[in-house]
Amino acid sequence: STDEDEVVVPLSKQTRRPLDTALRQQRVEAWYPILDPWWVIGSFLAIAAIFIPVGLTMNHLSNSVAQLVQQYDAFDKPHKDCGINTTANAKTNCTITFTALKDMEPPILVHYEIENFYQNHRQYYRSRDNYQLYGSLTQDSLSAQLCEPLNFLGGKKINPCGLMANTFFNDIIELQSGLDDQGNDLTMIEKGIAWQSDIAYKFRQPNGFKAEICPQNESCCAGAEWSCTVYNGQLHRYFYPEDNTTQYLYETYPDIINPVEGVTNEHFIVWMRAAALPKFRKLYGWINQRITARSNFSFNIVNNWEVTSFDGRKSLVVSTTNIFGGKNDWAGPFFVAVGVFCAVCGVFFAAKQLIRPRKTADKQYLQYKGD
Repeated sequence: STDEDEVVVPLSKQTRRPLDTALRQQRVEAWYPILDPWWVIGSFLAIAAIFIPVGLTMNHLSNSVAQLVQQYDAFDKPHKDCGINTTANAKTNCTITFTALKDMEPPILVHYEIENFYQNHRQYYRSRDNYQLYGSLTQDSLSAQLCEPLNFLGGKKINPCGLMANTFFNDIIELQSGLDDQGNDLTMIEKGIAWQSDIAYKFRQPNGFKAEICPQNESCCAGAEWSCTVYNGQLHRYFYPEDNTTQYLYETYPDIINPVEGVTNEHFIVWMRAAALPKFRKLYGWINQRITARSNFSFNIVNNWEVTSFDGRKSLVVSTTNIFGGKNDWAGPFFVAVGVFCAVCGVFFAAKQLIRPRKTADKQYLQYKGD
């Protein structure tokens, strides 16, 4: 019969059957705490004993952070010369000078801060082609649709396409003057500011791109395919595929992006990691020198990125760090507030339990359907 012809697989060989272990078969012993009054009181007091010291420590560390902030757009009167109104790429120069209020220990981080700009808007964030950012020259219909209307410009294909890449923050910030505690000139480092995972796995020059160092005394740019540029103090020659029909990032932002690095520029990579809130900071560089209190140091800013059209704000932030990150004025008080709340609850319930406890097995607390 048909039943006799069927092959029965032993249970031990049925691969979809979970292993006969306590964890896989959900036989692990569980602990179910009995929430009697003293257990709850102890829990409240334990939380308070942890949260209050942690909150006070976080608040102390936050207060120890040296942070300097100056707004430099047209809305800020002390730096009104920095304002460019709605004129993008105006290349307006201005200088911002900071005075250290206390000693600043390295690393000293330099951020730009933007307000009222929603990088987390779904349409804005999705307007990108991740395969293109990682070197692909071909584009599927979905990616092309997401990048609209910034797919083509003047008959040329934009690479990288989309709103996010083509609203790149292109102000130029340079540390102009300042001395460290040893009397040496301050230097701002602009490498090591992006996530290493982003550099390694998300951004790569277009497939077919070539670049190499060539001696300055040799004419290495011969040939129609090669172009030359200076990168990191050395002469390089480079080649971009489909250059006649494509506008690459270094052509969109020639003052910021060197052709040799293209989309691997760390300022660009930092920008492409979307911020969660409309007010955000992004790392521009860092100073690995100690600055003493009352020292002055200045930044020269070439103002290109306009904020007037969306009622935005731009600020330059110079800050030290602690083990919890930068300055945070709410985390410490929040922990203290939770701890105090739990302490008050614990004391209140303990007092009630001591003064007027609920009797165990008192029939007056029982209700029956017939009552």
